[in-house]
Amino acid sequence: MAVPKRRHSSTRGKKRRTHWKLTIPAVHPCSHCSQPKRPHRVCPNCGYYDGEEVVASKA
Repeated sequence: MAVPKRRHSSTRGKKRRTHWKLTIPAVHPCSHCSQPKRPHRVCPNCGYYDGEEVVASKA
């Protein structure tokens, strides 16, 4: 089993972890009801996607 001969410095580990970031999800207004929604997904409020009703609304 491979075991490192020398300890990696804390700076080296921190350099490797600089890319472990959370990103804020993109949100765009729905073209039908103007409620915020994720792009390329059915609107959870009205059920429209790309100008067509894909999911029947609850009301």
